[in-house]
Amino acid sequence: MEDLELLQGTVAAVVYQNAENGYAVLRLNCAGQAVSVVGTIPLPVPGERLMVTGRWTNNANYGKQFEAEFLERLMPETTPEILSYLSSRTVKGIGPKLAARIVERFGAETLAVMEREPQRLAEVTGITPAKAREIGRVFRQQTGMRRLIEFLSLHHLPAELAVRLYRLWGEEAMDLLTSDPYSLTEPGLDADFGLVDRFAISLGIAADDPRRVEAGLVFELSYNQTAGHVFLPEEKLIQATATLLSVDAATVQAGLRRLEEAEHAVQDHLAGIDIAYLPELYEAEQYVARRLGAMAADRLPEPPNLESLVGQAQQAGSVAYSPQQAEAVRAAAVSRLLIVTGGPGTGKTTILRGILELYGRMELTALLAAPTGRAAKRLQEVTGQEACTIHRLLESQPDPATGRLIFTRDEDNPLKAHAVIVDETSMVDISLLASLLRALPPGCRLILVGDPDQLPPVGPGCPLSDMLRSGVVPAVRLTEIFRQAQESLIVMNAHRVNGGILPDLKTTTSDFFFLRRRAEEAVAATIGDLCRTRLPDRMGIPPEEIQVLSPTRKGPTGTASLNLLLQAQLNPPSPEKKEKKWGDFSFREGDRVMQIRNNYDILWKKTDGTQVGTGIFNGDIGIITEIDLNAELLTVVFDDRQAEYDFDMLRELELAYAMTVHKSQGSEYQAVVLAAWSCAPNLRTRSVLYTAITRARKLLVVVGREDILQAMTENHRRSRRYSGLKLRLQQEDRE
Repeated sequence: MEDLELLQGTVAAVVYQNAENGYAVLRLNCAGQAVSVVGTIPLPVPGERLMVTGRWTNNANYGKQFEAEFLERLMPETTPEILSYLSSRTVKGIGPKLAARIVERFGAETLAVMEREPQRLAEVTGITPAKAREIGRVFRQQTGMRRLIEFLSLHHLPAELAVRLYRLWGEEAMDLLTSDPYSLTEPGLDADFGLVDRFAISLGIAADDPRRVEAGLVFELSYNQTAGHVFLPEEKLIQATATLLSVDAATVQAGLRRLEEAEHAVQDHLAGIDIAYLPELYEAEQYVARRLGAMAADRLPEPPNLESLVGQAQQAGSVAYSPQQAEAVRAAAVSRLLIVTGGPGTGKTTILRGILELYGRMELTALLAAPTGRAAKRLQEVTGQEACTIHRLLESQPDPATGRLIFTRDEDNPLKAHAVIVDETSMVDISLLASLLRALPPGCRLILVGDPDQLPPVGPGCPLSDMLRSGVVPAVRLTEIFRQAQESLIVMNAHRVNGGILPDLKTTTSDFFFLRRRAEEAVAATIGDLCRTRLPDRMGIPPEEIQVLSPTRKGPTGTASLNLLLQAQLNPPSPEKKEKKWGDFSFREGDRVMQIRNNYDILWKKTDGTQVGTGIFNGDIGIITEIDLNAELLTVVFDDRQAEYDFDMLRELELAYAMTVHKSQGSEYQAVVLAAWSCAPNLRTRSVLYTAITRARKLLVVVGREDILQAMTENHRRSRRYSGLKLRLQQEDRE
C-alpha cells in the first residue's frame, strides 16, 4: 500500500459538494499550485485552510487528483484568506460587501472578534448591536457544528446528525456524545444503531456495558415498530438482542429489568405470554382500548323521526339506499362509534354523503379527515365538504425542544365538533388513533370508514382490522356491488383478487387491460411507451394523470429505475429547464416529485396568494416549477400550495413518475399502469395487488407476467403484527 501523503493549503473553489454525505470536490491552493482534492470534506468554504492526509490517484475522467482520508481544518489566518472566507457567505448575514468592511476594520483579528467579542462588530458601518450579536451567535454555532461534523465524519457517522445534535445539546454536544454515544439513537436523533455501536466500541465501550445492552433492547423494540409491531414477546426480544450484541441472554434479561425500573420499557402479560412495549406504545394501546370500549358501549337514544330523517337524506342524494346502506345511515344516528367497511363499488361514498346529510338535519357539526393529503382531497371532492389530513385536524407542529411531532389538539384543547368522520382508516396506526381519540370532546361521535383488505398502516398496529375482529365495535360491512360498479372490470377484478381468484385478463373493456411481456426490460419499455405516447394519443389521457405503480423499488421494473426512464421520456433535459444534480439523478424543472417524510414546519403559500401555512406531508405529490441555482432554492407546487426547498432539504423529495404500491395508499388516480414482475416474497401478496388495482379510477393497465399475478392472488399470507388491541377491546367489553 502506498504511503499516505500530507497536503496543506487554502480552498480556492468548491467544485461539488453533497450536503447529505459530506462528499466534496475542491480546488486546493498549495503553495501557489492548484490541486484537485476529493473525499469526505463536510461543508467546505473558499478561503479556509485545510491539512489533508491521503494519496494521489488517476481518475479516468478527471485526471490526477488527491483522495482525502483524513483532514484537519485550520481557520484562515491572513487578511486575504479571511476576506475570501467571509465573502463566500459561509456566515449567514455576511455578504461580500459587508465582509470587506468587517475585514477592513479588524484585519487578521476578524475571526477572533467574531467569536469572542462580537459586540465590537457594531463598530462597522451598517451593523447594529443586535445584528452584531446575531452574527457572533451564528459564527460560534457554525464553528461548533463544523468541529462536530468533522468528529462525526472521522468516526463514519452521517454529517447531517450534527445539525440535530447541536439543536438538542448546543455546545455541550461533543462532551455528551463521548460520555454516552448511544444517546445518538434517542428520538430526535434516530441514528443507525449499527453505526453508533461501532462508534461506541471504538471509544472503548465494553460488549456487556449496561448502556450498550439497554440501547440494544430499545433499538429492537423501535426497529420492530417499522414492521408494524406494537410489542414483542419478551423471549423473542431477549433472543434478538442477545444475537445483535453477541452477549448472553442473562445479560439482556438484566438490561430489560433495568429498563423497566427506569420506565423506559413496559412489561405486561397477554394471551399467556410475557411481552414488552416501549412506554409510548403501551400507553397508546391501553388508551385506545379504554376509549373505544367506552364509546362502543354508549348507544345513543334513537331520534323519534329517524326513518323520516333517513328518507330525507336518501331523497337529498337522489339515490335509493340498499338495505345495507340504510342500516349504515341509521347506525350513524344512534352510535357513538361506528365502522363502515367494504370494497370498491359497495357504496361507501353514498353512505358518507348520507351520514353527512343526516347529521346536518340533526344539527350536528361534523369534521372530515383522512390520513394523507390526497385522500383528504378526494374525500372533499366526493362529499362537497371541507376535509383535511388527520395531522392538520389535530394541528400538528414540531416540538421546539426535540423536533418531534406534537399535536395541539388534545384533552385540554379538544376539537369543536359533534362528530368526526375518518376515511381510509386502514392506514391509521395505533399512535395516530390514540392522538385522534384524545382530541375528541366528550360526547363526540366517531365514524371510521375503510377497507381492511388493503395494506395495513406503515406505522405500528392494525387498528381497523383489530376493531373488526374484536366484535366489540359496531360495524356495517358492505358486500353488495352495485350494478353500475359491476360494469367496471377494475371493480370486478379487485373483488376477484380479494376472493383469491385471478383477475380476468382476457375480457376487453374500456377500463382494464393486460399487456403480457416476457422480459423485464420489455415491461419497462412498454410502461415508458404507454406513458409517453399510447395512452395520451389513443385514449386522450395526459401523462400528468397517469401514475405508474410497482410493488418494489429495485430492479428494472422497480420505481427507482422506472423514475429515471420516465423522467428521460416525459421531461428530458432542455436548455430552457434548469436542473439540480442530487445523488445519482437530477431534479429538473417540470419534474413530478413526492414528499417522502412529514415536514411540519416547511412554509407554503396558496398559489393565488390567499393563504399561508406550514407542513408538507409524506406522500404529497407536486411539480417542480422553478430551480434557482444562485439562491439554492427549488420551488414545488403541490396542487394549490407552493413551497420552497433549500438544496440541503432535497433528501425529502424523490421523483414520482413511478411509486411503490405502499406509497400509493389513500390515493386514487385517473389512470394507473402497474408493473407485474418478480419481487421480494413479502411484496408478492394479494393485499399488494388488491391495493394497486383499487388505486385506479378510470383505467388500469397491467404490464408483465400472468404467473406473477397468479402468485400474488394466491398469496393471502399477511405478516403477523404483534398487537394487543383486539384482546384489550374484548377485555374492556367483558368488564
